[in-house]
Amino acid sequence: MIQPISITELNTQIKSLLEATFVQVCVQAEISNLTIHKSGHIYFSLKDENSVISAVLFKGNATHLKFRLEEGLKVIVYGSVTVYAPRGNYQIICQKIEPSGIGALWLAYEQLKTKLKAEGLFDASAKKSLPKFPKKIAIVTSDSGAAIEDMKKVAQKRWPLAKLVLIPTLVQGEMAKYDIVSSIKFADLLNADLMIVGRGGGSLEDLWAFNEEIVARAIFEAKTPIISAVGHESDIAISDFVADVRAATPSNAMEIALPDMNDMRFYLDNLIQ
Repeated sequence: MIQPISITELNTQIKSLLEATFVQVCVQAEISNLTIHKSGHIYFSLKDENSVISAVLFKGNATHLKFRLEEGLKVIVYGSVTVYAPRGNYQIICQKIEPSGIGALWLAYEQLKTKLKAEGLFDASAKKSLPKFPKKIAIVTSDSGAAIEDMKKVAQKRWPLAKLVLIPTLVQGEMAKYDIVSSIKFADLLNADLMIVGRGGGSLEDLWAFNEEIVARAIFEAKTPIISAVGHESDIAISDFVADVRAATPSNAMEIALPDMNDMRFYLDNLIQ
């Protein structure tokens, strides 16, 4: 005859069996019942056409997400199965989540773009006009990249009367967004006529700091007119949408910012004649 055991013992046995069997799982599913707890943990369900399972992404792993989890979003989840013994509920503990069929960075880009556009950060009415003859230009970029050298060459050729003030800035890596924000705020205190924010070309990951929300908001809140000059002509960052003017490259930013002294010479000759 089978000896009865307690519910606690049963759940404990089930927990041991499941956790030993499903140490590592990878599932593709749709997110539903999404709840972001004030602790930073994210609770949700993963479902397909016929089944559903509970899931949790704890704060430590949630901080590594590049995109925002949303109801109905199809994802690929990596994790393990566990049982919460007091209630007899089993769930997936998520270690990593990727969007299904689209890159995480690209999804994050589109999500932030939609959010900021809805808030009015891209509105033409919020754009500041650029001065025709800037005397002082603050440049927020790396002091060791090719971008600053290219800009200096263009400035010397077009309008050497302008004073360039470089704020050396980290433009790549996890901490770059904070350094860019700090540099923008500092440059905004210099009474410059114009600010250029940007860097040379690179991959989407290399340019990612200019797709961060805190950078976009710092550009929007600045009192100084800003030209965004990130990467090559085909690279369009979130900062490009928020800035007062978007330049295709750092060199192009200086061409937009400064008049051409040869054009001015022709103009003055015409006036004299």
